[in-house]
Amino acid sequence: MNTLAKQIEQLNQELSSQLPQEVINAFGKSVDDLKTKNMEDRCIRPGEKMPEFLLPNATGKMIDSNDILKKGKMILAFYRGSWCPYCNLELKFLQDNLSRIKDKNAVLIAVSPQTPDHSLSMAEKNRLGFEVLSDQNNDFAKKLGIVFQLQDFVLPYYRNLGINLSEFNNNDENLLPVPAVFVVDQDRRIIFKYLDVNYMNRVDVEELIQAL
Repeated sequence: MNTLAKQIEQLNQELSSQLPQEVINAFGKSVDDLKTKNMEDRCIRPGEKMPEFLLPNATGKMIDSNDILKKGKMILAFYRGSWCPYCNLELKFLQDNLSRIKDKNAVLIAVSPQTPDHSLSMAEKNRLGFEVLSDQNNDFAKKLGIVFQLQDFVLPYYRNLGINLSEFNNNDENLLPVPAVFVVDQDRRIIFKYLDVNYMNRVDVEELIQAL
């Protein structure tokens, strides 16, 4: 089976052949700008306690972090939205490894700022067997320090590709979470963190499972 990194490498090659160089340059500039903000160092860290949350799932049911942690460790995977091909690859790969995660007595939860309707469509399309929660206005992600403002210069390129964040997220803020994965033990302490402002890089699932 292909690793996630290999799948991402293939996606990069496909997009580089499909997208105009102007678009690729703008996306690269966006990532380079984020790298100057030192978000990896400024966000919540291992050893700190994960804030509690109460967020709606894809069908609107409210999910309480305290209820999840009664079952075991919790993996929180933050993704940008169903419009992001890299996020879809990551979530599908996590789904492929879901039985290994459950064997470690852990519960996988995905979180994005998009509305429950969009989450439901994505969960059904990718046949996800884990909860996909909606963090309206990134309120929970803001507490963790993993939210950024999508730069004005790159917004037109998103729109030209048919990505209307206002419609996906039901607001006009153009705020997104940095793709991040946290493992939280049953006393809410973070024992593993992955975060990379370059959305093309994603968690090593083998490292994630070893951390459980």
